[in-house]
Amino acid sequence: MKKMMRFIRNIVLLAVVLSVALLVTGQSDWNVKELFSSGNSDGYASQHIYLLDRDSGKAVFEKDATSKAYPASLTKIMTTLVALEHIDDLSAGAPVDVQTYQAMVAQNASMAGFYGREAVTYRDLLYGTMLPSGGEAANSLAINVAGSREKFVRLMNEKAAALGMTKTHYSNPEGLHDPEQYTTAADMAKLLDHALGNQNFRAIFTKPAFTTTATADHPAGIQLKSTVLSSLHPEEQHGFTIIGGKSGTTYEAGQCWATLSTADGREYINVVMGAPLEDVSHPDFAQKRDTLKLLGQAVAGGFK
Repeated sequence: MKKMMRFIRNIVLLAVVLSVALLVTGQSDWNVKELFSSGNSDGYASQHIYLLDRDSGKAVFEKDATSKAYPASLTKIMTTLVALEHIDDLSAGAPVDVQTYQAMVAQNASMAGFYGREAVTYRDLLYGTMLPSGGEAANSLAINVAGSREKFVRLMNEKAAALGMTKTHYSNPEGLHDPEQYTTAADMAKLLDHALGNQNFRAIFTKPAFTTTATADHPAGIQLKSTVLSSLHPEEQHGFTIIGGKSGTTYEAGQCWATLSTADGREYINVVMGAPLEDVSHPDFAQKRDTLKLLGQAVAGGFK
């Protein structure tokens, strides 16, 4: 009997201590549930979210938007922008770099489909970087623009600093995981908002598909498709239209999307990052569901 009373007393004491701790930290009863649940009480699988109304320049919705996150292939947004700012002629030749091509194959990176030394153009590499998220295209851009990956990455970090992306650092142009390559959802939205002011970038970012230049390796060119736009259907979009996007996926970064959409004459940038990924070969597209839900709520006035 004494042992039972002691057990009950300890349980009551623990409950009191926990209640006091929650009061001190300002957490509500809803937060108590979160302490004992791995689910997402806000209904979104993504750990980091930033939804920006481009017309007002204000955030419509935020979730842990300034905390460190890994960008995966959202990195290629910066890669594409920096490259565009240093290319004079998009039709000029820019052959695929053999060494980085082999490295991307060895690391099982996403590829556009080019071959080493293939005689493509800057335009081909830019679309290959953005639409199918080609690792060989991103690295070949870096080599052709700056002479080396290292020099190009310096340009990426200089651009991030110039844009005030204070919580962002780059270490490679393709987005393969590196603990020293990180950003935030808010920084990514800032970058994309700026990049869309570059008309060449906007054209690439919003292109559903593109056929590359005919080469000896690919006489008919390569048919490239946007990983984001090719996965969407009109009936999924109620009151808004997603017109451009970039995807990014690694186990460390989770499933990520950065999209541009229109609704009632307004443009929205939506960045979702860190949706859990259990099997890269069979993703559940939680980042897509979050994006559609967020935009649906935004146009319905759900965040006012």
